[in-house]
Amino acid sequence: MLWVKAFHIIFVTSWFAGLFYLPRIYVNLAMETEPHAYARLLLMAQKLYRFMQPLMLLALALGLWLWLGYGVTGGWMHAKLTLVILLIGYHHYCGKLLKQFNAQQNKRSHMWFRWFNEIPVLLLFAVVILVVVKPF
Repeated sequence: MLWVKAFHIIFVTSWFAGLFYLPRIYVNLAMETEPHAYARLLLMAQKLYRFMQPLMLLALALGLWLWLGYGVTGGWMHAKLTLVILLIGYHHYCGKLLKQFNAQQNKRSHMWFRWFNEIPVLLLFAVVILVVVKPF
């Protein structure tokens, strides 16, 4: 199970790297006016999102394996799973935003994306505290 836990942490970390960086690309896309630069940023965002998909799925699968293997229960686990569901929603919302950028239908400012980029940071703080401290 230690191998499963190690790979779960690796895939969660990798998935979060994408969740941190993709909205930063969106900040730049929202500000970009030059077509070639926009196309380059869009390609970067598309490749990153495609790369993030299997990272998320592997992180979730390994997390489920750990949960079933250890049989962990408690209020902290319910709170953590709620946050994981929010992270999955955030991930898919990033995909929706990518489709809007691809269709050049973005209506949001770069400042909105700067704030949007902070959501996974806050969720990561909360998840780590719940897992390590187990406050309830």
